[in-house]
Amino acid sequence: MGGYISNTSYLSKKRDGSLINRKLIFRVMGVLLLVEVCMFLVCAAVAWGYGEADKWDFLLTAGITAAAGILLLWGGRGAERRMSKRDGYCIASLTWVLFSLFGMLPFCLCGSVGSVADAFFETMSGFTTTGATIMDNIDSQSHAILFWRCFTHWIGGLGIVCFAIALLPFFGEGNLQLFSAESVGVTHDKIHPKVGTMMRMLWSIYLVMTVADTVLLHIGGMGWFDAVCHAFSTMGTGGYSTKQASIAYWDSPFIEYVTAAFMILAGINFSLYFSCIRGRFGKIWHDGETRWYLGSIAVLTIAIAVVLAWQKGYDMEEAFRSALFQVVTLHTSTGFATDDYMLWPSFTWVLLIYAMLAGGCTGSTSGGIKNLRLLIMAKGIRNNFRKMLHPNAVLQIRVNRQAVTPPVVLAVAFFICSYALCILVGWLILMILGVDFMEALSVTVSSMGNAGLALGQYGPAYSWSALPEAGKWVCSLLMLLGRLEMFAVLLLFYPGFWRKR
Repeated sequence: MGGYISNTSYLSKKRDGSLINRKLIFRVMGVLLLVEVCMFLVCAAVAWGYGEADKWDFLLTAGITAAAGILLLWGGRGAERRMSKRDGYCIASLTWVLFSLFGMLPFCLCGSVGSVADAFFETMSGFTTTGATIMDNIDSQSHAILFWRCFTHWIGGLGIVCFAIALLPFFGEGNLQLFSAESVGVTHDKIHPKVGTMMRMLWSIYLVMTVADTVLLHIGGMGWFDAVCHAFSTMGTGGYSTKQASIAYWDSPFIEYVTAAFMILAGINFSLYFSCIRGRFGKIWHDGETRWYLGSIAVLTIAIAVVLAWQKGYDMEEAFRSALFQVVTLHTSTGFATDDYMLWPSFTWVLLIYAMLAGGCTGSTSGGIKNLRLLIMAKGIRNNFRKMLHPNAVLQIRVNRQAVTPPVVLAVAFFICSYALCILVGWLILMILGVDFMEALSVTVSSMGNAGLALGQYGPAYSWSALPEAGKWVCSLLMLLGRLEMFAVLLLFYPGFWRKR
């Protein structure tokens, strides 16, 4: 592609004066759909390997998706080879919707789900790594369907568009716009000046960690198929399992500890692992967000473990392991389960809801508000107290010895307020649809945080199949908002986004 030029000069060259390069969007979306076709073919190969008839459903899905991709490429012929920020936001948001629309076809064709709403919910939950499922018969699903569910987690973990950037040199200078639109966060850590090279580095680290997790799970007693699927879900912090009972099915402390460890690793900023490869191992521990994240997991785990040992009669190792796993699975927005926390003292639910809200670190595969934002807010509150005592003091918020500028602090505050507002709106809508007060709150928080577990009949012992049909569409939207951190999606509904002036 040609070099990037400013929006002003780019717009002056467009014949229709539109702010959106529609043909370029069609072209990029066509390429991305062809990437999804390759994913369907992998699943068809899995079905063929196990001698299952689902291979024809995946091949048919691949054919339909390929036709749509080719049609979009035809519609994008002759497109201007320039990409603006608006184009990037359109592509980033629409990609997740299109991938989910075509990704739900195998569920519909195989008869795995009961309705279109269920199929879309399951697929959106997969790609956004939420992990909430409407399936009550997971153990009876085909290998291809089980693989597809977990594969969506792995691709969605670091981002669909980012996966395409790492895989293809097609996007050229537009990589920066796509990366900025999909990899939302407080800051962007660039480990290489070229975005494509950087994404290949991160995906290489991601792949190596996935392989390591797979091998350890197999050593712990999982078959290779289950190990691969659970490694996909773990590293993508998704939570889909090949068993209805999730990780509890194996009743193995080794598997639980391995899974918890890799969930924690997946919740850390992946750019820090690149620093470790270059020999700067201390950078992880000296990172303020990582210390806050690990400290939060430690405090919540100890508090809950003490309660389980004291009030519920768990022995100390079992109490620690159960508390650690449930805290980590929610803190990293993964969604596996080894214990029914609805049987725990009710005050522990509040701690677990905080874990859902906090999520993991920026630059990780986890959802939630992100710990860097919480750290900035905590330091801002502390500085406010200090300012009350010392009115003339000049105080700065510092993270990793770097000053956080007032615009960034303000953006963080706006984000947290907007996040809370989205939860409030989703909560009210679910209650209007007939969902219980506390269950509606937990489902909304879980959907926004891409956690996959909630309270009551949406807790670890149940699926989300009891949600009203309309509620499943609402939760699907909340999952997308949470995965792209709201503004990238909500921006498309802002009238000024589409205006020519």
